Amino acid sequence: MNQMKFSLTMVLAQTASTLAILITVNAQAASLAPSAAEIDRKVSSALSQLYSHNEAARALGSKAKGVLVFPDIRKGAFILGAQYGYGALRTGRKTIGYYRTAAGSYGFQAGVKKFGYALFFMTPSALRYLENSAGWAIGTGPSVVVVDQGMARSLTTTSLRSDVYAFVFDQKGLMGGIGIEGSKITKVTPG
Repeated sequence: MNQMKFSLTMVLAQTASTLAILITVNAQAASLAPSAAEIDRKVSSALSQLYSHNEAARALGSKAKGVLVFPDIRKGAFILGAQYGYGALRTGRKTIGYYRTAAGSYGFQAGVKKFGYALFFMTPSALRYLENSAGWAIGTGPSVVVVDQGMARSLTTTSLRSDVYAFVFDQKGLMGGIGIEGSKITKVTPG
């Protein structure tokens, strides 16, 4: 019985610590928010790089109803982790909205990492879901398929079946593994 109380206490302590980290990261992210021009510049550069190195991403981009790009996500962890970043939703070459992504995690992890990801919205209903939600947690709502290198080689625009395809790119740092499931995406108005 004492072991069970100890375990429950540990879980509650970890949960409280994770929430504290997320609140801190969210407050810092809001105070360090980039301008709309800076987000647009980074998104344009990231998409250009992604399209030049990944034919599947380029093909999806030409068919997508919208592409949400987070070019500069920062993740840090020591047991508890947090990540955040800013991005823009584009239809064609036009930005139609700005978004922030944030996530928390716990487990055996340590280090820092920088990466980016792009979400290709293939259906009008998936794009509407993003635009109309007060915040979207990846893993709920439209189906999301993360495209790895193997899948990218066999992906064709005629075999598309999912609402949203995700590409993770530009990974740098001393931490293994990147996850986007559970990331909360919220519309923002940059300064």
